[in-house]
Amino acid sequence: MSNITEIETIPLANTKNGIISISNVTQPYGVGSKDVTSIGISLTGEEPEWKVHIPKENIDALIAALEKSK
Repeated sequence: MSNITEIETIPLANTKNGIISISNVTQPYGVGSKDVTSIGISLTGEEPEWKVHIPKENIDALIAALEKSK
């Protein structure tokens, strides 16, 4: 069973109530599946309209790519 731990909520630029939510998810796809970091986007400040699950092994490369995109 999945367990979700909220890490941080960041205001979404250029919106009134939007947020970016970052969470850790254990066993997201069932017993034995590897943990992921979930990034959610909500335009209303409630449940995310978009989510992406990033394997922990890809976080450093993702951060490097995001830094290049600034």
